Amino acid sequence: MPARTLRPAVLSLFLALSACAGAPGPQASVPLRTVTLGIAAFNDFHGNLEPPKQAALIPDGKGGTLAVPAGGAAYLASAVAAVRGKYPNHLTLSAGDMMGSSPLASALFLDEPSVEIMNRIGVDFNAIGNHEFDYGVAELLRKQGGGCAKLTEKEPCALEKFRGAQFPFLAANTFTKDGKTLFPATALRSFASGAQRITVGLIGMTLKGTSDLVNSKVNAEVTFRDEAETANGLVSELKAKGADAVILVIHEGGRTTGEPDPNGCDALSGGIRPILDKLDPRIDLIISGHTHWAYVCDYAAYNPGRPFLLTSAGVWGEYVTDIALDFDPAAHKVVARRAKNVVVQSEPYVSPLREVPVTDFVPRYQPDPGISAYVARYVEASKTYVQRRVGWLAEPLEKTEGNAWGTGGRLGNLIADAQLEATKAVGGQIACTNPFGIRRSLLTQPDHSVTYGDLYLVQPFNSELITVTMTGAELKEAMEQQLDADAPEQLLACSAGFQQTIDRSRPVGSRVVSMTLDGKPIDVAATYRITVNSYLANGGDSFAAFVKGRDRTVGVTDIQSLEAYLKPSNPMRNAARDVRVTDLRPDLKTNNLKAPPGITY
Repeated sequence: MPARTLRPAVLSLFLALSACAGAPGPQASVPLRTVTLGIAAFNDFHGNLEPPKQAALIPDGKGGTLAVPAGGAAYLASAVAAVRGKYPNHLTLSAGDMMGSSPLASALFLDEPSVEIMNRIGVDFNAIGNHEFDYGVAELLRKQGGGCAKLTEKEPCALEKFRGAQFPFLAANTFTKDGKTLFPATALRSFASGAQRITVGLIGMTLKGTSDLVNSKVNAEVTFRDEAETANGLVSELKAKGADAVILVIHEGGRTTGEPDPNGCDALSGGIRPILDKLDPRIDLIISGHTHWAYVCDYAAYNPGRPFLLTSAGVWGEYVTDIALDFDPAAHKVVARRAKNVVVQSEPYVSPLREVPVTDFVPRYQPDPGISAYVARYVEASKTYVQRRVGWLAEPLEKTEGNAWGTGGRLGNLIADAQLEATKAVGGQIACTNPFGIRRSLLTQPDHSVTYGDLYLVQPFNSELITVTMTGAELKEAMEQQLDADAPEQLLACSAGFQQTIDRSRPVGSRVVSMTLDGKPIDVAATYRITVNSYLANGGDSFAAFVKGRDRTVGVTDIQSLEAYLKPSNPMRNAARDVRVTDLRPDLKTNNLKAPPGITY
């Protein structure tokens, strides 16, 4: 048979044997070739059906950065297909928050279109995240199983019958009252055949801290167990079932510092670190999420005893991680692993804040036409809600970034002032919001009007405002938690009249040097009425002191307060420029970033 008709693998073996035919001594056996498994991974899609006007920041090769328009379902589909096309053996994995905190085109329809898009993209598994619980446990079960049962205030199946996720949800550390996991804890997948056959074991889970991020009804139905203990208890089980590799897909992650680099891992911090240091070293790959950061880490640089490959793909479909695991099928182990975050370059955009064109520096993707048409149907159905004009704003307000990351900026000031205005009737004196909960910049139309869709992109949580009574000492404790070591530093955006002075050179617990309200020092023995969103009131973002608040009064939602503040009958609003936090040692900011991981609008 002519050599040109041989398949490449057979030809390579034929040539190797021919070259050795005349060699003296015993004939060495020819090892089996490695088998490669390709993985397309992403996380925190959050129902972004349309390109989110998100600019991914990447190194430009010249010592600077380049902003690339990224994200959107149709472009993500094409990018995932391109990654999978490189590998005959492949998986597509999601590390949670596929839904929840979504733009209106998805949120109005209970995120059914987001699930259906993932069916069409061809996701194999999704490890549930905290936002999968936004509509409750029963509704999450419907997301898996399908059907049109009405389990929330919103109407299901508004545009089409919902068939549910055609891929399994994994929830290894989420347990129901009967002691069973809410969804399967693990899965096994095999690839190739015969002597080349490989088997991969998957563990999927959310962060244990999900209990702090969901409402009390969810916590009454399920509990969330320790991540490392849960994973470690499953590794031997998967190995016994024939897994040649174990992959942990977890909705918890970290952050890095330095110049933005989606493939870097400088000074990794965050909730994933202590988990990694306790994990069974037989785990080969960790696909993470939750923090909306993009990174690729060889964790051996941090802990040589745990040489994991750790990845995260940012947020809103701005990246897809191209991962390759090379197996020695005879030895039943991974012999090499590599990963790269690929920018899902989408379409150029212009906003009142900036223009971001496409670039030839990274690949361009054509939107998947079928998914584009599907998205258009839901976008059209949501127009009435999205385009409703709700008020006026003098200028667009940008979500803080760069060195201001972890503060609310002028947009945070506006939100806090609106929340105080909405709760003065129940005694509100100080209102504070968490900057990490500010999702997008707040844009204005050419005539300075603001639409409901604009507001919803900024605050998609519908969190109720909770006004509580706290002593000055308890308020001081809460403010100290801005600067402790339990979570990334986050300076709350608080309403006008409340001022703080902070000094990071002091020990943890004594870094808030002073607090005043309307020019008068906060009295540690006096009581004050403090307004925060329900997330903070329940201890979210490690602000446990707010849980101590008494005499809770539940008010309107965060977005309702902002809508009321901007309503047309009020004078045109402009965010205050006053300094509400005096920072004595900004040079000591522990998570100071030279640039943000991405910019919006």
